[in-house]
This record gives sequence, structure tokens and C-alpha cells, in this order.
Amino acid sequence: MTSDATVSDDYTGDLSESGPQRRTLSNATIVKISVGPMDNNTYIVTSTATGEQLIIDAANDGDTILAVLRELGGTPKLIFTTHRHFDHWQALEQVVAATGIPTAAGRLDAAELPVPPDTIVDNGDLLAVGDLTFTAIHLVGHTPGSIALALTDPADGVVHLFTGDSLFPGGPGRTTQPSEFDSLMSGLDEKVFGRYPDSTVVYPGHGKDTTLGTERPHLQEWRARGW
Repeated sequence: MTSDATVSDDYTGDLSESGPQRRTLSNATIVKISVGPMDNNTYIVTSTATGEQLIIDAANDGDTILAVLRELGGTPKLIFTTHRHFDHWQALEQVVAATGIPTAAGRLDAAELPVPPDTIVDNGDLLAVGDLTFTAIHLVGHTPGSIALALTDPADGVVHLFTGDSLFPGGPGRTTQPSEFDSLMSGLDEKVFGRYPDSTVVYPGHGKDTTLGTERPHLQEWRARGW
């Protein structure tokens, strides 16, 4: 991770020795930034047509997030927080104060956030930013109100899925009770792996990206090990 705001177009999804990286879709760009001591991922999704931007998880290092926004030169329109854990919103107040834009979060996690969301999000809701439409997927387990967001590239049909801490390379997010693990796995089975194809790209709340195709063969292994 680095605090450098220079954005590279050599996108690998691995920021362990890199500053922000940009992936270009047919109708949008996705900039991934690693912030804070827990290497949280912040994502800035920009509409190519309008320049309007969705910020996903203003997690930490507000100065870095704002510097990247300035470099990108678009128009921030909404900050979405994937879930209530503190490491995903520590820069939320600073970025809201600097940009003046509204916020959104899942219904069951909203009360725990330092900035009350302007928009409460439930499963199946659609969030529009410019000409981009994100589909909300409620996944219960890591927290009660975790929300993943899915964006489909109209040119190739590839889904870009921002999962917060509900899905990572190698397994689901952390849970503390068997009932939470069962709930999260059932949600992933039904709403993610049961709905989206193997080509779907997964952008987690920490670490590297993955695809559903890479993870799908291991679902029973995850179930068996219990985490």
C-alpha cells in the first residue's frame, strides 16, 4: 500500500506494492485504493459518459481518497458503505465534509455509522449514479446489514461485484457463530453464486480481487471447514 495518489492503468487488483489502480470498462472506470493500517479497499467508480462517481467505503486515509478524487477530476455523487465495521468508515465524515455528497448503506447496519445515511438500502434496490446502475445484494452473516453491489458492463455482460467483507479470495468473510456462517454461506449460494456467472469479478473489502469461477469449486470445502 502507498499513499501516492497517482493512478496506474496497469490494473492487477494487487495493491500490496502499488498505489491506486484503474480498470476500464465500456461505460465506467473502477479505481481501487488501499487505505489505512488494515489495508482496506476503497473503490471509486466513475461513469464514462457523465463523470459522476460512486465512492465505495471511505475506509481510512481521507486525504488520500480526496487526492485521488481530485486527480480523477470527476463529480462525486454518492458514498456507499458496505457494512458497519469501523475500519470501513473511518474517513466517511471527512470525505462527506469535503465533498458535501449524500451517503447510503444497508438498513440493518445504518445506525452504527458515524454519518446517518441519506439513503437506506435493501436487497434488490437499485442505486443510480450517472448512467450506471448498481444492484444491492443483502448478505447476512459478517454483519446483519452487509450489502454487496453489482454493476454489469453492457458491452460484454461481465458483472463487477463489490462484496465488502462478505466474500474474499478463498472464502466468506469472518463470522463469530455457526448461525452467522450458515446465513452468510446460504446468502452467497443463493444471491451470488446462484445468480451470477463464473466471469463475475469480485472486489473485496481487503486484499486482491477474484472471480466467482475461481471460488465456485471450493463452496463445499468452505461449508465443511465452517469458515
